[in-house]
Amino acid sequence: MMNRARHEPGGSPLGRWQPAADALRLRSIDCHTGGEPLRVIVEGFPDLRGQTMLARRRDCQARFDGLRQALMWEPRGHADMYGAVITPPERQDSAFGALFLHNEGYSTMCGHAMPALAKLAIESGWVAATGPRTRLSIDAPCGQIRLEADCVQGEDQAWRVGRVRFWNVPSFVLADRQTLPVEGLGLVHYALAYGGAFYAYVDAASLGLSLATSNHARLIEVGRAIKNAIARARDDIVHPDSPDLGFLYGTIFTGTALEPGADYRNVCVFADGELDRSPTGSGVSGFAALLHARGQLPSGRRLAIESVLGSRFEVWSERETRCGRHRAIVPGIEGEAHVTGRHEFLLYPDDPLVKGFLLR
Repeated sequence: MMNRARHEPGGSPLGRWQPAADALRLRSIDCHTGGEPLRVIVEGFPDLRGQTMLARRRDCQARFDGLRQALMWEPRGHADMYGAVITPPERQDSAFGALFLHNEGYSTMCGHAMPALAKLAIESGWVAATGPRTRLSIDAPCGQIRLEADCVQGEDQAWRVGRVRFWNVPSFVLADRQTLPVEGLGLVHYALAYGGAFYAYVDAASLGLSLATSNHARLIEVGRAIKNAIARARDDIVHPDSPDLGFLYGTIFTGTALEPGADYRNVCVFADGELDRSPTGSGVSGFAALLHARGQLPSGRRLAIESVLGSRFEVWSERETRCGRHRAIVPGIEGEAHVTGRHEFLLYPDDPLVKGFLLR
């Protein structure tokens, strides 16, 4: 006779299952900003050594890269997963620090993370809401990011966060109007700009590329090829503040907006062929610096930049500044994040795939 499981009022008995004592438990709150995921590790990740975010980034690379793989890669994640580890602040006037994880390693900045981190920090009460516009600062590996969150207090006295603005680190153009032959593509015209990370900016129309959502596979293929070719060809992608910041993070294809009311469409392919679902906060920062340097973005003008999904960030040049020898701007970016779930991940020492894997 078939053995049938008994169902009880209030839920299945499976809900009472408990993990074995030898499991490493890692808890997260998952969000998305403009469709781009963010897995925020809130409990279980080991403490990182170092007084600065760049030092903690190096420590995580050296000692805990297996945890990054386990959290970002399959079966717990996927090739386009993105994460953040919360740390103590580096600076006295910052609320906390954040280290960013992806399929290839560790970013130096993550713009789409900023609205999500502000939302979680304020709605949890970890950072106290001070009114309809609550300000805080977060330490990233690239520097301190200043934020302002729109907050509404409900009848239950709980605060809820809507749109969030943040002001990025000084962003600048490293090289404009460059050309490079790329196998299978011919001569590629590009610019290099920094917005917390370095990107190559390529006009999609110059390569006959559609920025439609349905063309995502081809965009990944071409974006990866361009990034690898430029990274091999240039040894001058350096940042005046730290050698840790001097690497090419991705390719951003720019083009005409496909949705009414937007000014541009940006599609970013970063790390090891990750396709950003959002317009890319650090990417639009570099793009704003590029437009400003070309005389196409005066201070105070806001642009609506859409992603491969049509989701939007607003970006503007807050003020002009300098970064080492480079003329730079402080860009402002605005977007909104949403919570998608809470998770507890279990890592068992006897699991042969505990560190994860990637299949595309």
